[in-house]
Amino acid sequence: MARERRYPSDLTNRQWNLVEPLLPTANTGGRPEKHPRRAIVDAILYVVRTGCSWRQLPADFPPWQTVYWYFTRWEQRKVTEVMLAALREQLRVQQGRNAQPSAGIIDSQAVKGADTVGRDSRGYDAAKRINGRKRFIVTDTLGLLIVVAVMAANVQDRDGAKTTLLGMYLTVPVRFVFADAGFAGRLVDWAAQILRTTLHIVRKPDGQRGFAVIPRRWAVERTLGWLTGHRRLARDYERDPAISEAMIRWAAINTITRRLARGRPATRQPRWHWPAGN
Repeated sequence: MARERRYPSDLTNRQWNLVEPLLPTANTGGRPEKHPRRAIVDAILYVVRTGCSWRQLPADFPPWQTVYWYFTRWEQRKVTEVMLAALREQLRVQQGRNAQPSAGIIDSQAVKGADTVGRDSRGYDAAKRINGRKRFIVTDTLGLLIVVAVMAANVQDRDGAKTTLLGMYLTVPVRFVFADAGFAGRLVDWAAQILRTTLHIVRKPDGQRGFAVIPRRWAVERTLGWLTGHRRLARDYERDPAISEAMIRWAAINTITRRLARGRPATRQPRWHWPAGN
């Protein structure tokens, strides 16, 4: 029996039509699955969006043990990686771009680690004064996630970028990547020699003070903002960095399916003004 749509994080019918064909076929020996796949996906997205623990899933979802079993099993089969690639291609085509990107943007984000993050996979970022983990992502120029790598926060950008760029190299035919000054130096030569990839450093204009949108970098920074809008990603709660990466991919999948289902750019809400005299 289909579950009634109750929460903002639940997939719409249009979103489900995009996701359903990308899920692996059932392996139940011919028996129907006990719980609808849509309810499983809705439960995963509820955790990612609200930040609750698996055990605190509302009772109208399948049992949390079942949801987590699907989550881990799909991750072992790299389902989120396949879904992300397919949905990204669909949205790029919808936006009038080639299915495969030709340029990317790399950036990192340090986030605090919860008590569940062990000492062996966390570190202290002295520049940001954050004890936790660091996320490295590469997006295309539309801000669509290509690859993510999660490491201890004390990993330098130049070191973490090597793993991330290698993952990008094996995933998409991108050979030109924009980056900020934190990735300058030997990494540029390494990318050119090992990956045959041009790492173009985009620097702040001379004399800039405070925040300003920097061309070629704003798209990836916007994506990091979208990701942390999912409360499970506001800090890192996962014992295993690979699970953190999976959570980030689910958040990106949620964002892309919303954009695909909408079929048009988001409309900006008009700025609200106080009534005169108040």
